[in-house]
Amino acid sequence: MELKLYDLGLVDYLPAYEFQKKILSDIKNGFLCSALVVCRHNPVITLGRTADRNNILSLRGAEGDEAISIPIVETERGGDVTYHGPGQLIVYPIFNLALLKKDIHWFLRFLEGVIIDFLLDFGISSERVPGKTGVWIKGKKIASIGISIRNWITFHGLSLNVLENDLANFGTIRPCGMDIEMASMEGVLGHRIEIEEVKQCLISKFQEVCYGCDLTCFDRRR
Repeated sequence: MELKLYDLGLVDYLPAYEFQKKILSDIKNGFLCSALVVCRHNPVITLGRTADRNNILSLRGAEGDEAISIPIVETERGGDVTYHGPGQLIVYPIFNLALLKKDIHWFLRFLEGVIIDFLLDFGISSERVPGKTGVWIKGKKIASIGISIRNWITFHGLSLNVLENDLANFGTIRPCGMDIEMASMEGVLGHRIEIEEVKQCLISKFQEVCYGCDLTCFDRRR
């Protein structure tokens, strides 16, 4: 399976969403087989298909005395409400499941497995929680997954919490509609890490698990 990689860098949510739709169209029309879009987002709150707006609690800063403006975007992905910020790595796997396996649950477990294996490379032990999509560390969520599928082509994807200083904005929501705490790689490791280095390792992990793929990089920032 030929897999193209697109690195969007730090980008607002909506331009990345439009880019996803373009790639999805290219795959549907046979110009691409599958693609991996990697990026980071400026702060945004997104709502999935089944989201309850009551799970948006506040749009105030961590001190509670200064209002902050975080865009809210409705999407067609699965799941409830989540937050994306610069301290996360976002991966949008736009895969043609007709070339892999036409099974949505298999694909969700596949994405969880990639993140679990990736974190283990950093010495971080994580796990699945039965009945809850995502990746967890001792009851805290470190990676969220929400996808959508058209014509057996996936889009939307996963977010991995990397930097500790970007977790405060999760306090403005009930993540995934649950009263849960979020974890980050930095918080678990107890020291600072370079997010660009982590990104390259995550890309390599996808390259490893998608063996036989031609992973060619197109940096959309240039």
